Amino acid sequence: MLDVRRMQILRAVVGSGSVTAAAARLGYTPSAVSQQVAALEKEAGTELLERVGRGVRPTPAGLLLSEHAAAIGRQVAEAETALADLREGRTGRLSVRYFATVGAPLVAPALARLRRDRPGVQVELRLSGSADPLSEVVRGEADLALVVRPHGPVDGVRLEHLLDDPYRAVLPKGHPLATRRVVDLAELAGEPWVRSEWPGPCLDAVLDACATAGFSPDFAVDSEDYATAQGLVAAGLGIGMIPLTGLRSPHPGVVVRKVRRPEPVRAVHAAVRETAPDTPALRGLLDALRDAAVQ
Repeated sequence: MLDVRRMQILRAVVGSGSVTAAAARLGYTPSAVSQQVAALEKEAGTELLERVGRGVRPTPAGLLLSEHAAAIGRQVAEAETALADLREGRTGRLSVRYFATVGAPLVAPALARLRRDRPGVQVELRLSGSADPLSEVVRGEADLALVVRPHGPVDGVRLEHLLDDPYRAVLPKGHPLATRRVVDLAELAGEPWVRSEWPGPCLDAVLDACATAGFSPDFAVDSEDYATAQGLVAAGLGIGMIPLTGLRSPHPGVVVRKVRRPEPVRAVHAAVRETAPDTPALRGLLDALRDAAVQ
């Protein structure tokens, strides 16, 4: 195998036209340069230089290796530049998972800031859907996921709190409690409920609050999203409990009221792998998400 360092020494000799000049340029002794060229000739299995007067010139093999050494030198310089850009956060690639209701208030402003501050960082953004984003983070398939905090720790994942997302009671217009500004959660115990959450951390936040208030909700109707849930409530099929971030466009047929004693709250976190490198790109995204969360 050819030694790349020796190839660069050969390149210096070919470029300067003599061993002595190359040695002065490299900071070596002429003897050391000659030894390195001789070792490279042994590796190549052929002569690389021929003497011409007081200087040298490359053989066809020497010229070939010198040209390749120049190409390698350019590639190394390009690699060093690319590495410096990546190390300083000027470039990079991040894979992000998120759920729908944090898209507008958190993800959009955070990515806009990241694009402004670090335009060379590419972000692959994907809605979590039915996939488990925490598992994707653990497996290294995602660099960051926005999640509602699950019960208990998750091995291999570091969770960073971003915001608390309180739930609101969604009532059909004309409901007896619609005239109230604040509703005690226990007052909803005897109502039919429209379930807007599937089993998981979001529904757990509602169920835990109801348990504290002394009841378990009677889910009469299921829905797949908050907009549908509001429509079902407006039609009089039950009352709903929807987080504030899911009520950016309230249905005209419902009223939204604060809840107390207790107020159900889901905690939104950024999840990153515990062993993930602390890169400037990832730090920049986390900073942008934190700032978006307090707006």
